[in-house]
Amino acid sequence: MDNFIVSARKYRPQTFNSVVGQKSITTTLKNAIVNNHMAHAYLFCGPRGVGKTTCARIFAKTINCLNLTSETEPCNSCESCVSFNKERSYNIHELDAASNNSVDDIRTLIDQVRIPPQLGKYSVYIIDEVHMLSTAAFNAFLKTLEEPPKHALFVLATTEKHKILPTILSRCQVFNFSRITIEDAADHLAYVAKSENITFEPEALHIIAQKADGAMRDALSVFDQIVSFSGNDLTYKNTIANLNVLDYDYYFKLTEAFLAEDSGQALIIFDEILDKGFDGQHFISGLSKHIRDLMVAKDSQTIKLLEVGANIKEKYLEQAKNTAQDFLFYSLEAANNAELNYRASQNKRLTVELALIKICNFEEEKKKLY
Repeated sequence: MDNFIVSARKYRPQTFNSVVGQKSITTTLKNAIVNNHMAHAYLFCGPRGVGKTTCARIFAKTINCLNLTSETEPCNSCESCVSFNKERSYNIHELDAASNNSVDDIRTLIDQVRIPPQLGKYSVYIIDEVHMLSTAAFNAFLKTLEEPPKHALFVLATTEKHKILPTILSRCQVFNFSRITIEDAADHLAYVAKSENITFEPEALHIIAQKADGAMRDALSVFDQIVSFSGNDLTYKNTIANLNVLDYDYYFKLTEAFLAEDSGQALIIFDEILDKGFDGQHFISGLSKHIRDLMVAKDSQTIKLLEVGANIKEKYLEQAKNTAQDFLFYSLEAANNAELNYRASQNKRLTVELALIKICNFEEEKKKLY
């Protein structure tokens, strides 16, 4: 049996063009290489799984490539690229600051920096989780970081920029990586699924992308989990079942009950949701998001803020036509108040049920107000 390679490793970008969702950063790095305006130290900041270490490796590979392509990408055929691809390059050194954070570790690194590369122009030192270095280690590193040998280049990566000493920040070019958008993540998951001959429903990929919360690595890990669960046919139903996500249909039905002023039906739907194992806070939080999405769907300028698949988007647009703006404001306020009061409430179920009844009786409340 062949050894399975997780998608996050198998489909890790190998070129700047294949990096997901960081176009401005990859363009800046490519331009720096073309114009020979490279700094001696870079700091890549951003949340987990957005491509900091990946971009650092691609950058290191590219500046040492002997035959760059016209698009400023590594050729993957020269000796330097081949050694990098086979993970035997002596030009790239990676240090995990989480477990190598003492002054002695930095002294060893400083001694290593003096050695010129055997192949290519640069020795690149990638230091992951650099915020984990001790203050003494940071101070020992300062002089080398400011005035390294001509062949040495540092790329520091961190998820917690605020923990980096100002003296380190001032010596680096700082790049702030953004979270991967749901659309970009879903598109990349679609590419991976097609490459693996997996059939899929677009809504399933959108749910995975939402669950990943802006981290491409997390999205690919969840993708592998769902494939293990459902095989080579990725469906929306299997995805929400495995990830314990509430089906959008519940909220659409609930909104119909609100509009029909049918509090009994609203309470029955809530009871059904509880029977499926979802807790009240999860439900009321989802209801707030659903009402917010209906408000977004009512305005042509804000429809782009609707981060759902095409089929579900159509449902939102259809239901938004039947809901008044003042009803949505009232409903959102009621749901939000229930969410705020939920944790402190002695009778949590009643807190949610009261909010549902209030929303169903919107027309009566409206008469009192006007």
